[in-house]
Amino acid sequence: MLRVHFTAEDLARVRVASGPDFLWEISNSVQTLQRRDGARVFGEWRRWARPRLSDSCRLLSPLLPPHGCSPDFLTPTHGAGETLHAAVDTLVRTPRMRLRTDLTRVAASRRLPGWTESLARGDVAALRQLGHALHTYHLEALAPFWPRIHAQIDADRIIRLHSLLDGGTDGLLAGLGPQLRWRQPVLEVDYPVEQDLRLDGRGLTLQPSFFCWPTPVTLADGELPPVLVYPIDHAMDWTHPTPPDRPADDGALGPLIGHTRAAVLKAVRTGASTVELARLLAVTHPAISQHVKVLRAAGLVTTVRRAGRSLHVATAEGRALLHSSGS
Repeated sequence: MLRVHFTAEDLARVRVASGPDFLWEISNSVQTLQRRDGARVFGEWRRWARPRLSDSCRLLSPLLPPHGCSPDFLTPTHGAGETLHAAVDTLVRTPRMRLRTDLTRVAASRRLPGWTESLARGDVAALRQLGHALHTYHLEALAPFWPRIHAQIDADRIIRLHSLLDGGTDGLLAGLGPQLRWRQPVLEVDYPVEQDLRLDGRGLTLQPSFFCWPTPVTLADGELPPVLVYPIDHAMDWTHPTPPDRPADDGALGPLIGHTRAAVLKAVRTGASTVELARLLAVTHPAISQHVKVLRAAGLVTTVRRAGRSLHVATAEGRALLHSSGS
């Protein structure tokens, strides 16, 4: 079990990350790719991704096994920016002491390949090779689905916002899921090892993750900026990968013309249920369902289901369309 200890100051400094973290999703997905459980959620993606991976991606598996600890430097918490390029650039500039400390800790529990000795010394060529493997892996395994992964995490953030509005920080922490139990001032987390994380006024970043599986995860070094990565609920169609920079088929946007559908898209910018939309727009439930179906097919809305309730949320592409139209 992981126990996260809060002070009053920490409760005022809890935040939910603004979107998916590239390196956490890479790390979690490499681990998930090697597992056999979770087939209902990840089975189709595993079958799709495995034959597409280049040899360079195999560098990641020894550092990110399906079970056991991984180096903290693979998921830097500061300076990573909002792009994959910025995140990898931060990683390859990891100080030598951090590299050595992390890899020594990992090597104490399992044997690492010989090339990691160069990595531990801060060898520039080894770091660049690792950076190239991260870029390649993301391109081959994650990029085709990244818009939908982003949309799923956006939807989770809306759920957390509703929890915060309804119950404050207590409501936010208590609503994170069955694997996390808020017993003030301690958040108990299902975890494969015994660990205590004392925040000591530093606050906590909650990082929703699509590929985090099956339990939440945190950094091994409690002195690093505290982060807790937790699994989101999944509702994913893996059958139609989207080419990078093409979030939706242009032909799917044709049916979007119409005031009601535009009003639905605007209303779900911060999340709304079918019942709430029907009440707000004075439209029948079946009509709302049909409008949402068209918006979802165009990649402008995603729907998440939690505790028997469906919540519709505008995707990044949906919000961009609203912004471009001045809505």
